[in-house]
Amino acid sequence: MKKILSAFLLLYFAIAFTQEKKPMFWQDIQEFKKQDQQNPPPKDAILFIGSSTFTKWTDIADYFPDKKIINRGFGGSRLTDLNDFSEDLLAPYQPKQIIIYCGENDFADNHQLKAQVVVDRYKAFYQKIRKKFPTIEVDYISIKYSPSREVIWPQMKVANKKIAAFMNKEPHAKFIDVTKAMEDSNGKVRKDIFVDDMLHFKPEGYKIWTKVIYPYLK
Repeated sequence: MKKILSAFLLLYFAIAFTQEKKPMFWQDIQEFKKQDQQNPPPKDAILFIGSSTFTKWTDIADYFPDKKIINRGFGGSRLTDLNDFSEDLLAPYQPKQIIIYCGENDFADNHQLKAQVVVDRYKAFYQKIRKKFPTIEVDYISIKYSPSREVIWPQMKVANKKIAAFMNKEPHAKFIDVTKAMEDSNGKVRKDIFVDDMLHFKPEGYKIWTKVIYPYLK
């Protein structure tokens, strides 16, 4: 009986240890794989990759009815996560364009994080994209100034400026600035387009983004 109990405990801790080693958002990536098996992704689609603003945009295809959209926003991901899961996020697809929204959570995780660190994380992911897709259009949506995260707006502004400068020098690349479209007549971020957490969008917020993003879509 003791041997059986010992074996059971060893198995339990082995499973627990294995589960603990799985990186954050691992399960989200497994779900993408499952979806791709059940419904093979279309070729020449527009691939959206990023954090919760994309994750929660579950009806994104309805906003762009004349486009083929693949949404691979997951959790509250950071650029570090995009880099860690780059193979899983890129290899299964043959897109004609990639749209990225990520970086906001990097700052939220560490309010002291320097803007250049986030810029370098983005550049690393961008280079991974270019190794697989040298000539497709790659666009980066500016980090939005969520009211709940005003304390880290200064770093976000610097990061946006630097990423914009980088993207403007790259071929087949654009920086999509959503900042002005999200402001009221006084130049303040509109709080009415956010849900109660002052971080994620109501449908009105997504409508605003759609108007800004659509002209950039292939």
